[in-house]
Amino acid sequence: MWQGSHMSNVISVRGLKKSYGSTQAVAGIDLTIAQGEIFALLGPNGAGKTTTVEILEGFRTRDSGEVSVLDTDPSIKGSAGRNWRNRIGIVLQSTSDAGDLSVQETIAHFAKYYANPRDVDEVVAAVGLSEKSKELIRTLSGGQRRRLDVALGIIGSPELLFLDEPTTGFDPKARRAFWALIQDLRKTGTTILLTTHYLDEAEALADRVGVISQGQIIEISTPALLGGRATSLATVSWLSASGPKSEKTDNPTALISKLSADFPGEIPELTVKRASLEDIYLEMIGGDDESE
Repeated sequence: MWQGSHMSNVISVRGLKKSYGSTQAVAGIDLTIAQGEIFALLGPNGAGKTTTVEILEGFRTRDSGEVSVLDTDPSIKGSAGRNWRNRIGIVLQSTSDAGDLSVQETIAHFAKYYANPRDVDEVVAAVGLSEKSKELIRTLSGGQRRRLDVALGIIGSPELLFLDEPTTGFDPKARRAFWALIQDLRKTGTTILLTTHYLDEAEALADRVGVISQGQIIEISTPALLGGRATSLATVSWLSASGPKSEKTDNPTALISKLSADFPGEIPELTVKRASLEDIYLEMIGGDDESE
């Protein structure tokens, strides 16, 4: 379990900038992610989230700023770059594959690219595909295919794992099973950078979340405290004689006691709602989150 700032930083970013022509995609980002932490990066389409992660993965160059990933500049080339890449795992939104290979054959093939791969059967079991190990990839369901993607991401014993929108297209049961897999990975000490559009996913998995908008990180906090969520007003709604009513308050108990005096018996259609992580997030980014 991540214990906070006393641990060493796996990712350290200061003043990161990247432009495409006249469009500034990343406008000066500062970010640190600690060893063993699950960090979720949230942001609407075009916010600079994908560009930032691609720079951290070494797939895109930066214009300026300092970036250290596992004490290495991701733009490093040559044998030092290959050694560094051996230490990270990447699970992209979609990957191409050889559909005529079995699950086990595919993972074994990828294992050959790494200096210190994990045991293939152990990885198959870790992602819950033991019963499918001899099956061809093209016969797998979407959820099983995503588990294979994670297997390919962790076969090299990565110290750092990048997960890009890992549960897009999953049904609720498959998503929760996948979350359990990620939480198990954390127990091995793996640091995880997660990008997701599912706010409940960030809440279930992340130690901290960062919200990126218009190329800048506008807040980094725990899911419980993001955007002042813990102290946000509750909305009390009920049905009065003149129609539906609602009121925001920092003391819903007092308001309900007051309403109780106005109604004989139950207060009609009474609900008390506190801001969800999604409510807070949409408010922070201006209410417009177009999925990538």
